[in-house]
Amino acid sequence: MGKTHLSTSLGIIATENRISTYFIKCRDLMLNLRKAKIEHKLDEVIKKYNRYSLLIIDELGYLPIDAEDAKLFFQLIDKRYETKSTIFTTNISFNKGDTIFQDPVIALAIIDRILHHCHVVSIIGSSYRTKNLIE
Repeated sequence: MGKTHLSTSLGIIATENRISTYFIKCRDLMLNLRKAKIEHKLDEVIKKYNRYSLLIIDELGYLPIDAEDAKLFFQLIDKRYETKSTIFTTNISFNKGDTIFQDPVIALAIIDRILHHCHVVSIIGSSYRTKNLIE
């Protein structure tokens, strides 16, 4: 399918155009936010991610995000909302947000902010990594 390749390519183009860009796997992002909360540095870490004009969050929804982590994720998305650009890669349809975020109220709030002003690129096809293996 090439979601990660496409988002990485967009990130490279952004960087070449002097747009500050940061790429992170969703799981790593959630670990960083959780650690920051424990260390009482959440505001500082959210400000760090908000400094980038483009934030690429790869593999959203591959692992469920519990209710507490969803609140952390919401704070980041809300901070970036309408001021910065964010790319998400996922295999999950956004109408199934409650399967990603275990809190349905937070899920709705996050997805509302993600989808407002967004461009959805749907990629249909076999996995890029396994295309030559399965024939």
